[in-house]
Amino acid sequence: MRKRGSIHRYLISALTVATVGLSVAASAKAQEAEATAPTTAECMAFKQDADADLGKVLKAGCKPTLAQMSALMDNPLGNVAMWIHQYDYYNLTNELNGKSGDKHNYMGIVQFPKGLNENWNLINRFVYNVPSMPLDQDKFDDRFANFSSTPGGGGGISPPAGAAPIDIFGGRTTGFGDLYYVGLVAPKRPIKLESGANFLWAAGLDLGFPTASEDILGTGKWLAGPTALGVYMGPKWKLGALVQHYWDFAGDDDRDDVNLTNLQLFYYYSLNETMSIGAGPNIIANWEQDSDNAFTVPVGIGINKTFQFGKVPVRFGVEIYYSVIRPDTVGTEWGFRFYMIPAVPSALFDWMG
Repeated sequence: MRKRGSIHRYLISALTVATVGLSVAASAKAQEAEATAPTTAECMAFKQDADADLGKVLKAGCKPTLAQMSALMDNPLGNVAMWIHQYDYYNLTNELNGKSGDKHNYMGIVQFPKGLNENWNLINRFVYNVPSMPLDQDKFDDRFANFSSTPGGGGGISPPAGAAPIDIFGGRTTGFGDLYYVGLVAPKRPIKLESGANFLWAAGLDLGFPTASEDILGTGKWLAGPTALGVYMGPKWKLGALVQHYWDFAGDDDRDDVNLTNLQLFYYYSLNETMSIGAGPNIIANWEQDSDNAFTVPVGIGINKTFQFGKVPVRFGVEIYYSVIRPDTVGTEWGFRFYMIPAVPSALFDWMG
């Protein structure tokens, strides 16, 4: 069994220091801008325009409104830097004997755009996980060593290909999971629809790194695959999908191959300028399993609202899910998600372009 206690502590510390540093630097610059921000006709005009270019707003010495920042955070390809803190709870069931167990997962996502030229952005997403599985790593022999944590943003446990053992729940293993990078190339300007709504798209690649501190907290594989995103952004409705696929290309030969698709749908309806209802369920297709165990299809609903804390807008949200389709052996029945997202406009960082 692999032990990587030192590496996961180092990676958590490095990511935390880096993202806290970005938030502190951005907040300090925002405070400086606000202290000298004049109440001009130009600033008043910017405040009335929910779609104002925040780069121009800041260059004019004006302060973005909370409504403008909330609208920017609605856009998964927006010119905004975010540190997403997401907690997921999954109720897992073993249909073979009716037993259940709970998986917990903290996911941190550091997202920021980098201007490639005047027409294109690269949206960078660095993802780290701290899963807690209802399985005892020390009790698993070689026969069942291929249990793993599902790659991507959803799902619970990937059992080994073939039948799962009758009694798999018991004990708990908690630690650092695999790291992921998602890079999306996107046009800076959206496609304007006749209705007045915007359509946005992006395409790129996924990478996965076997950094898990215990075997069952990761895949044991180096992963890569394509990713694409499409978003409809209307005055009220925000609809879209992010599709990610993972194949393994190197890693532990004793672990099962990875051939998995993660389709995250999102549907949100704006109640007002800072509050929405909706959800972002993750549909999982594990192509290494047979047809009875390959798919997890949840539906859900939730609510989120953006608040102002000092100089930084922070979004809080809760969502609940139920899987209408789940594997016949080990599957996710109910799920709960809580997230907190502090954000700053990327225009505060000159190097983001």
